[in-house]
Amino acid sequence: MKYVTINNRKIGAEFPPYIVAEVSANHNGKIEQAKAIMLAAKYNGADAVKLQSYTPDTLTINCDKPDFLIKEGLWSGNKLYDLYKQAYTPFEWHKDLFDYARKIDIACFSSPFDKTAVDLLEDLNTPAYKIASFEVIDLPLIKYVANTGKPMIISTGMANLAEIEESLDTALSNGCKEIILLHCISAYPAPIEESNLKTIQDMVSRFSIVTGLSDHTLGTTASISAVALGASFIEKHFTLSRKDKGPDSMFSLEPEELKSLCIHSREAWSALGCSSYERKESEKSNSMFRRSLYFVQDAIKGSVLDDTTVRSIRPGYGLAPKFYPDVIGRKLNQDVERGTPVSWEVLEER
Repeated sequence: MKYVTINNRKIGAEFPPYIVAEVSANHNGKIEQAKAIMLAAKYNGADAVKLQSYTPDTLTINCDKPDFLIKEGLWSGNKLYDLYKQAYTPFEWHKDLFDYARKIDIACFSSPFDKTAVDLLEDLNTPAYKIASFEVIDLPLIKYVANTGKPMIISTGMANLAEIEESLDTALSNGCKEIILLHCISAYPAPIEESNLKTIQDMVSRFSIVTGLSDHTLGTTASISAVALGASFIEKHFTLSRKDKGPDSMFSLEPEELKSLCIHSREAWSALGCSSYERKESEKSNSMFRRSLYFVQDAIKGSVLDDTTVRSIRPGYGLAPKFYPDVIGRKLNQDVERGTPVSWEVLEER
């Protein structure tokens, strides 16, 4: 699979990395803030914004039993239901947000978490679907999404190789023809030393598929490094300000950071180029400053050349330095002046 197309934008190794700003819960329950985040994403260079389509009741139940309590990490102490109630993007916002994305000319798609969300997104003509890491084992959901025929982005946080293969097989066998597979560490924030970005290279060779990174580390280092390792798709959580204190704000980029990510990841991709040992166009004017053999003092016809007469110096208009042993001991067939490049034409035959 050489590339995937979302909204007429080709995504793959031959194209600049596709940068997605994840809105997630950073709207803090305000639709106008969601729109402001989308506009800032567009202004700072992102190719797309992504939503999450669920309600507390489609993800879990309101239950006080210990199984439903988050005991560790960023959201420790919260019940699942209460966290999702705080973080979700209401279904009734979706049409307005999709319309707004079209108005400002930025791609918009979402992660559905159940069939009702898929149905909603189909009604809105979403250009693609993202399967979140926590849903990579929900094969019935993947099958339902695959049946739409739309491109799928599958995130692989927490998944082992067998689970990744199952998700891909399910998608491909149920009508999906375009898939992007994302390496991901599902920790919030993710320790950069656990990023294991070399997995991206393995994914590319193992699955022959467009590959990227869903990045939950702080900053942009992991994302830019991932591009250098073959990532064609980068997803980062995005907020107007971490001071807004939403559920995801701590590990989200701010506008200037997103702008930097977009610039530097595309520069990293541009720097990759191709395997080549040919002299580059930009190098040609400097080739004259390489070393070559020059006469460093006046010499008359018949002189035998030695290390006081010929040296390897800059610039590079004379014979290459490798010919120095062949030049020393030879006689001149004409007079030469100091500063003349050595050439075979001024030397007698041996």
